Amino acid sequence: MFGHSPLQRGHRLRLFGHHRHSLAHTRSTAPQSRIANSAGEILRRRIIPRLMQADPDELLTEDGAAIDPAAWKFMLRNEKPGGHGERSVAVGVVDMALFDLAAKLAGLPLYKWLTRHYGLGAPDEDVFVYAAGGYYAPDKGLTQLQEEMRGFLDQGYDVVKMKIGGASLADDVKRVEAVLEVLDGDGSRLAVDANGRFDLDTVLEFGRALAPYGLFWYEEPGDPLDFALHATLSERYPGPLDTGENLFSLPDARNLIRYGGMRPDRDYLQFDPVLGYGLVEYLRIQDMLRQHGWCARRCIPHGGHQFSLHIAAALRLGGNESYPGEFQPTGGFADAAVIEHSRLRLTDTPGIGFEDKAELHRVFRELHTE
Repeated sequence: MFGHSPLQRGHRLRLFGHHRHSLAHTRSTAPQSRIANSAGEILRRRIIPRLMQADPDELLTEDGAAIDPAAWKFMLRNEKPGGHGERSVAVGVVDMALFDLAAKLAGLPLYKWLTRHYGLGAPDEDVFVYAAGGYYAPDKGLTQLQEEMRGFLDQGYDVVKMKIGGASLADDVKRVEAVLEVLDGDGSRLAVDANGRFDLDTVLEFGRALAPYGLFWYEEPGDPLDFALHATLSERYPGPLDTGENLFSLPDARNLIRYGGMRPDRDYLQFDPVLGYGLVEYLRIQDMLRQHGWCARRCIPHGGHQFSLHIAAALRLGGNESYPGEFQPTGGFADAAVIEHSRLRLTDTPGIGFEDKAELHRVFRELHTE
């Protein structure tokens, strides 16, 4: 499939044996939690044991050349549908590790491995990224908010995002206008994020106030499962809406498209491949979206990490979130990444490229040697 000779059975067993050792190490060194349904407990008690009990040959591609990320089916064996909770994150993390391993074995960066493996055609060589920030803080006034946004522009971002809903409407309008001053009044360079906190009346009130600014998008205005709220807002708010980061499965995503009033000509979808059972499920969501007339360019994953960056390039999505300076060391891109006009080129490092983030790689190595 990739021009590589199939692995001999003995080598395949040794190779996967090493991987199984890593999974066992994860089980033994991860801190014990009193919460049985935490992601760590789900990994240790259910997900990882199923992988370790599987026949190694069943976890390889048909030609035996690579680990098959479709091992997803073993992770969810005997699991009931629905009730996603932390389970979707636990599976998503292992899914990410398997894709990283598959690409490393082929000596390819993940986005190129994905295009070969799935026959996707030429990937995007660079990806649109926007800078998410604008959080509330006790001593953070309008001046500090503007300084934060100027810092994003200095790093090469053209589009930025800020939080709303943590203050009164009047105060949030002042915050929006303060950021727009930094952006030369161009609302198409500013996205706002309510983190799902509004009821219907508040959603519409904020929508009326925000509409004149022509914003990049109005994100997660209400509860992500309140599809009627989204449908009502989409009828009254003329600008782009964005949601999906807290919908963790194909059925949830499909219900949003069926009942949430999302408009494929202007709205965005931010399903997160790691939070939502991994890339295997994300590819199913992409198939569903195509069937409903959506273009992949309307998808910009939540998360701000390298896994979703590779997915965005391979699937030719609309872009990827970025959190400059936040959620370190896991968040963000390669240490040497250069962003120009909100575009980021991927590296040729095999796999996801964790090694290109020195502090994150150091943490991984310390965990492996404990």
